[in-house]
Amino acid sequence: MPIRRKAAIAVVVGSPLLFMALTATPARAHGSLDKPVSRVLACYQEGPEHPVSAACRAAVAVGGTQALYDWNAVRLGNAGGRSRQIIPDGKLCSAGVDEFKGLDLARADWPATPMSGGPFTFSYKATAAHKGTFALYITKDGYDPTKPLKWSDLEDQPFATATNPPLSDGSYTFSGNVPRRTGRHLIYSVWQRSDSPEAFYTCSDVVFGGGKQGGAAPAASAPSDRQLAAGAARSSMKDMPGMRPAANRPVPNGSAGNRPVPNGSAAEPRGTSLAETGSSGGTMALGLGGAAAVAVGCVVVLTGARRRAGGRNRS
Repeated sequence: MPIRRKAAIAVVVGSPLLFMALTATPARAHGSLDKPVSRVLACYQEGPEHPVSAACRAAVAVGGTQALYDWNAVRLGNAGGRSRQIIPDGKLCSAGVDEFKGLDLARADWPATPMSGGPFTFSYKATAAHKGTFALYITKDGYDPTKPLKWSDLEDQPFATATNPPLSDGSYTFSGNVPRRTGRHLIYSVWQRSDSPEAFYTCSDVVFGGGKQGGAAPAASAPSDRQLAAGAARSSMKDMPGMRPAANRPVPNGSAGNRPVPNGSAAEPRGTSLAETGSSGGTMALGLGGAAAVAVGCVVVLTGARRRAGGRNRS
């Protein structure tokens, strides 16, 4: 077989392997709205093992504690701008992911953030940076929190959007004008990546003045970075940049408060079965190692072909 033909075969065989080695790199982690705070973060702040509010206790009873440790992973890997088509009514807060089904409970006592109409600066806690667009929707007048949330309960158009907002101190921030409402409502966020079909979702319970709250509920609070770091080792995400080192530091006695993970009880992170996109340092190294192996294989094939050709010419 001519050397050029063998070289072509080596390239054809090696190219897909090289491509897979460079692109098969799993995600690190993602994020959640923290101003106004999402349900999952509000319940995490109370402590996954022993939440305080009745709504958060009910969510853990239905979906377990892992959903709270995975607060930054309410997402779909194949959304591709089709959120309304692929997430069924009644499962918006979980994005239809079974692990987070406790977040879909229809209750009027979820911890809520006081809200008023007008300008507001939103904050989205991020554990990995992704290019994309944030779109925030609010429930319509007449929203009933005791009924499962449907797409038709939300306004058709987002009241605030932001594409590639600045990331500072681990959070994306952007502004928007909140529509005027009274009583209890919900703000729903969709963060659709532009470099991947992956999208992230949050439900944030809010209460506007001038109307009944629709049930007694505590004010929602976002967890501190220290609290997030303390529970990072319990996340099933493979990596949580900026939080993993702190999770391995001992938590001083006397600071238990709402600490989500008791000192010394952190478990090793589990593997994740979620669709994975993006990259991390370890997986990039693995990809480059695979690419190097493919390159070496191509060199071996070409060298062997040249030697055999040289032997035939001498004879």
